[in-house]
Amino acid sequence: MKTVFVALSGGVDSSVAAALLKESGLEVVGVHIVCWDGCEQGDERRDALRVALDLGIPFLTFDLREAYKKHVFDYMVREYAAGQTPNPDSMCNREIKFGVALEQAVGLGADYFATGHYARLRFEDGETHIHEGNDSLKDQSYFLWPLAKHKLKRCLFPLGGYTKARVRAVAGRLKLSTAEKKDSQGLCFIGKVDFGYFLRGYLPGREGVIVTSQGEIVGKHDGAWFYTIGQRHGLGIGGGIPYYVAEKDTRTNTLVVGIGPEDPILYKKEIFVNDLNWLADVDDGPCELRIRYRQSRVPALVTKENGRVRVRFQVPQRGVAPGQSAVFYLGTKLLGGGIIA
Repeated sequence: MKTVFVALSGGVDSSVAAALLKESGLEVVGVHIVCWDGCEQGDERRDALRVALDLGIPFLTFDLREAYKKHVFDYMVREYAAGQTPNPDSMCNREIKFGVALEQAVGLGADYFATGHYARLRFEDGETHIHEGNDSLKDQSYFLWPLAKHKLKRCLFPLGGYTKARVRAVAGRLKLSTAEKKDSQGLCFIGKVDFGYFLRGYLPGREGVIVTSQGEIVGKHDGAWFYTIGQRHGLGIGGGIPYYVAEKDTRTNTLVVGIGPEDPILYKKEIFVNDLNWLADVDDGPCELRIRYRQSRVPALVTKENGRVRVRFQVPQRGVAPGQSAVFYLGTKLLGGGIIA
């Protein structure tokens, strides 16, 4: 019998993933991954243990706090300090869940490693490929682009063909203790604290000016790295006019804002994408991609240039943030992705 280690976060999605895999006849082991100080004694681990007891499966804890701080948290702070808008969820998938945790699971005898991600795996042309999940509102393929291609044969995503409503129904049918639990939001180490407030505890304040695309000074800020591209609220600019962050320059500590949502400075006709990871063959030409989570796929033309990709949008895109993930698709198939330059 094959053995699968399931990452039990303490939420309903991973709980149902474990239950479905057990029903399929696999030997299931629940694993709770501790990423931050205090999490080992928190509610999430308690709920994960309860689910393991509900299902009658072994339960392990992987303490990956050191790896998480190095590869996810420090990366996130470093990128914000450089004026980027990083995607820590994608890095957590690459370095922690499908990195250290998968490797430890295999070392303990696992044939597979599974999570509650809403994404599908298909075996096509002799290889395993990632496709979008059936539930378009919950699809999480966007965060899986950095996975190492050779590791996909070890991965299982049992919820790929499910909707969230159906997952809740399965949890209710099985009387899992997490059946009615609300979904968690945001990063585990922040809790219910505003992210901007949290970041101010790790990066220094530094007063700078806010200017419009025409060069008019309209306000001041306390550090360009605390703001994100497309941000509207929290800028402290009065006058009743909506302003949106269009650019941020950490070298001069300047924020550039667009006036209203249609200001041309907010839109990009083309971008460059670096740090690429391809999960399928990609040729120059038409493609579809997402530049943010839950965005519909947008058509574009891609051209490979010296280890990076030039993307020309058919329709200019608003709120393109350097440091975020650009993820490429062919229909529902995830082709790969990279970091917006």
